[in-house]
Amino acid sequence: MILSFRVLGAFALSAIAFSVPAVAEPVTVDGLGPSAYTAPGVFPTSVYKHYYNSPTATSAQPQPVISDPVSHKVYPLELTDPSTLPKNDTHDPHILPPKASSGQLLQSAFAQILSIASSPSFGSNNCARCQAALQVGKFLAMAAPEEGPTFAVRVCEHFNFNKDCATQYGIFQLGSVITQVIANADVGGLDGQMICSHFLSGLCPAPTTTPLNLTNWFAKPKPNPLPERKKPSGKRIKVLHLSDMHLDPRYTNGAEANCTSGLCCRENVFNVQSPNETVFLAPRYGAYLCDSPISLVVSALKAIPVLTGTERTGFDFTLYTGDLVSHDSENQLSRDYVLYTETLLYDLLKRMLNTGPVYAALGNHDSYNQAQDAPHSLGGQLASQFSWNYDHVASLWEHEGWLPQSAVDLARSHYAAYMVRRTDGLRVITLNTDLWYTANYFNYINMTNPDVSGMLRFVTDELQAAEDAGDSVWILGHVLTGWDGTNPLQNPTNLFYQIVDRFSPHVIKAIFFGHTHEDQLMIYYANNGTTMNAQTAQAAGWVNRSFVDALDEPQFWLPRLRSGLLGASITRTSADTMSATNGTVPASGAKTFEILDAHTWKSDVNSFPSLDGQHAFGPTYEYEYSTRETYGGSIAGWGPNDPLNATWWHLVTEGTLHHHMVGWLVGVRFGVR
Repeated sequence: MILSFRVLGAFALSAIAFSVPAVAEPVTVDGLGPSAYTAPGVFPTSVYKHYYNSPTATSAQPQPVISDPVSHKVYPLELTDPSTLPKNDTHDPHILPPKASSGQLLQSAFAQILSIASSPSFGSNNCARCQAALQVGKFLAMAAPEEGPTFAVRVCEHFNFNKDCATQYGIFQLGSVITQVIANADVGGLDGQMICSHFLSGLCPAPTTTPLNLTNWFAKPKPNPLPERKKPSGKRIKVLHLSDMHLDPRYTNGAEANCTSGLCCRENVFNVQSPNETVFLAPRYGAYLCDSPISLVVSALKAIPVLTGTERTGFDFTLYTGDLVSHDSENQLSRDYVLYTETLLYDLLKRMLNTGPVYAALGNHDSYNQAQDAPHSLGGQLASQFSWNYDHVASLWEHEGWLPQSAVDLARSHYAAYMVRRTDGLRVITLNTDLWYTANYFNYINMTNPDVSGMLRFVTDELQAAEDAGDSVWILGHVLTGWDGTNPLQNPTNLFYQIVDRFSPHVIKAIFFGHTHEDQLMIYYANNGTTMNAQTAQAAGWVNRSFVDALDEPQFWLPRLRSGLLGASITRTSADTMSATNGTVPASGAKTFEILDAHTWKSDVNSFPSLDGQHAFGPTYEYEYSTRETYGGSIAGWGPNDPLNATWWHLVTEGTLHHHMVGWLVGVRFGVR
């Protein structure tokens, strides 16, 4: 290149020094030819036989026609024509690696996981390491979804995430769910951070609540001043609230009731301290570490009308806040097992309680896979994969005569959630709280949106319609928004908290949950609980009460037998109680639907072994306490017909809590404690 520039420079100097090219005088160099030579100005046309242009023209370079003696190909002018430079070589082969089989993709993905796990480039940033691994999983889930469950099992086994990875994460358990979620989640963003935080040993710190944008969420601002409170009619209605029955149709009398792990009172469990001999024989009516045998369920349902004085009249209606199905592990569950339990228990409620309609919400155990419900926004087959359950319960509720056709149709299309407008002016709205439950993998798709499912849009619109009509509302769900903060997801329950604030206390009169297996109450305050006093208390959430009596104004009867894993309703924990609640519902056209009282009964689970081997006696249920009498003694100025609303409960918190209160929850900022 340097020589070329020097030659050109010599030509240039020659052109500057002389007006015409000069011919150098030849000088003979010893042993060589002349010291200089001047080439002819005309291109020697004899070099090639044929040309694409005139080789002697000075305006362009000669374009000879070249024939390849090997390929016998004549190269076209387009190949070298300076006026038609190509953008891409589209003729020659550009070799790519062969397409990998699904098995090869699986092997490569797993190798990449191991490489990421050991790579020093992440340092101590395990969150980034986890999200990088999720990116590998996402690629595999999209490219070879049939390998997703196998990949989940291999990763689980390598990192020892579970004692029985194949059982928990194989194709017949959660493997297909996890594959769907990883394929659709933004694993590099908030979705991935939450997955790593909740499911993968806290590898990412729990993200804070995403700021809400409520612009245009509410059709109208909250009325100011609020509508005048309706006057009570003085007539009381009785409402039964049941929750968390957890029927165990596989309960085995005489099995180990004090097992080391899993669900006790089953044939396949034992105590590791005594593997060959049963430590505690499972009583016929149940034990603390077991779900409810049908004998216990039937005895409790038989006791309820007698204890509540409703043998002839029945209840005006019943609330059921979820969890019919037992606490089986994933590998022991199936669709038919869920359908069987739903069919049996709803039939028992209909035939044994002589009640009005039963308004039921699904619990996290009332699905298969357990706690899994997919948002319709996934589209196609993925969106409808749980419709078998929604169709079934909606049809059962229709069969029992509990819901009008409009509510049945809504339940089928909207995750088994619905709204009923009763003739007495009360609206009952049920929610499928799996859609904000932390254990539902599908909630980890598009987590920046607090309402991917549309459930909270639904409840907001229904509350607005109720406000416009001057109606009161009760809301039913299963997984509550507060408790210890580990069960509900922050973003959707934050939005729910704002919805409750917007429509309380003039529209929402009570909220009912289950799930905790404890006798609890929670308070929703205005402005995210930044100021908590009697004036800012907006709504009360009744948790796991089993039985309610309401006034035309409801009185709540909450029979809450607790004897093991199932709190509230018919379950077993440590308090051994069965509860009922009294509430206030106003007369037709002017009913307040505010709760006036709640009553609780108990049964001594420790006595159940003594009932075996005879048929003369079953469990004894006895009255335990009245909520109003137990907690209202220190509330000055509260009359016998004043409601047990959020204000009353806040005043209770300012007094001395009675020992009967098993648990206490205050729904503070964002509804998460």
